[in-house]
Amino acid sequence: MKSPSRALALAAATIAGVGLLAGCSSTGTAADTNGKTTITVASLIPGSTKAAFTAFDDRVKAFEKANPKITVKTEEYQWTGATFASQLAGGTLPDVFNVPFTDSKTLLQNGQLADLTTELKQQDYTSKFNPKVLDVAKDSSGHLYGVPYGPYGMGISYNRAIFTKAGLDPDKPPTTWDEVRADAKTISEKVPGTAGYMQMTSGNTGGWELTTTTYARGGRVEVPKGGKTVVKTANPETKAALQYLHDLRWKDHSMGSNFIYDWSGINQAFAAGQVAMYPSGSDVLTSLVQQNGFDPKDYGLATIPLTDSANAGVLSGGNVAAVSPKADAAQKAAAVKWISFYYVSKLTNQKDALADATVLADSKQPVGVPSLPVFDKKTYDEQQSWIKSKVNIPLRNVAPFTDKIFDQDIVPEPAKATQDLYGALDSVVQSVLTDENADIDTLLTDVDTKIQAKVDAAK
Repeated sequence: MKSPSRALALAAATIAGVGLLAGCSSTGTAADTNGKTTITVASLIPGSTKAAFTAFDDRVKAFEKANPKITVKTEEYQWTGATFASQLAGGTLPDVFNVPFTDSKTLLQNGQLADLTTELKQQDYTSKFNPKVLDVAKDSSGHLYGVPYGPYGMGISYNRAIFTKAGLDPDKPPTTWDEVRADAKTISEKVPGTAGYMQMTSGNTGGWELTTTTYARGGRVEVPKGGKTVVKTANPETKAALQYLHDLRWKDHSMGSNFIYDWSGINQAFAAGQVAMYPSGSDVLTSLVQQNGFDPKDYGLATIPLTDSANAGVLSGGNVAAVSPKADAAQKAAAVKWISFYYVSKLTNQKDALADATVLADSKQPVGVPSLPVFDKKTYDEQQSWIKSKVNIPLRNVAPFTDKIFDQDIVPEPAKATQDLYGALDSVVQSVLTDENADIDTLLTDVDTKIQAKVDAAK
């Protein structure tokens, strides 16, 4: 899931939605007799470093100082497709939380997100959003249910230290799938115990990354036909992506010995030097530092290799900051103030941008991690100039990505039954990596039949 659109703005067009289910309850409290309002907000992913939590808490203190009638309580939070629905139903989500682009549309349609139209219309930045980006948080009537943030584009993360150890030039990462394969084989041969290349395979991430590599080859896993959505994973490009994994695994032996990785697991393996290259969102360095203590000087990021197909593109996505539908008027107003402060002001206000970057830099958190703009490229470039003095990652290490990403076509994630589709494809990827004789055609045809039924039933 990454950010939309070409030229960047288009990149933002990558927004699509899929869904969840039943009602959730707010964990905050309404305004008390002193006129103060308390809200609970999602903080960081469980397991983040102490320094990362300190940086977050510092931002909370700054917010409360600027808004003395609002008390902010924090709660560790990580969205996963497997647990989010139960959290919604059980009312265990904070008042302010985030959902991926893929799920926001279904959530708002099902009444699982608060209508923030009135509150957001009062913000001066709302009219500045790229319309294609903002659409992910909007219903058919134009009502707004959240604020999109953190759009990213898929790239290839690689360990520069391992490249050097294998005799490869870390300043010249692979730019084609053939080069990825060749470098992976070299690494696996020259750096024992390290998988030259790996992809995620579980927790719906296997399907996500298979879709990424399908897009890169010019394919699509869902296509419009006659006014409906047709699930079509049994296409030449997805088959080629799976055959590619099969060959790296069974012919080259360059994918190591662990074939069950979710997002957190592969990040941990990468940080530990067990994986040299893997597809990732362009923003993953933040998590690698916060959760895994990875040294940014060893990090490299390149654009995902695209074939010469006219339809080849980069999968993109992001998140929407949303509010519980159980929040009362005071809580919603407070929540939007928090969202504006924490997610938006650092993108549109020079003072706030520098303050945010300073807090991160002082706590040794990464500043300057590649992302795609929520607004337009002009606004993005301006914000980057504001924080230039605080950037603490080697920008040359991510130049293979930042120099090219705005020239690549950005493609939104599949819009229907997204998480169900990804979950079904997890099993396909795992089968290919654990069974040398896995029948790719049959596996994909079975997925198409299963997920098509879900898409049709959702109408």
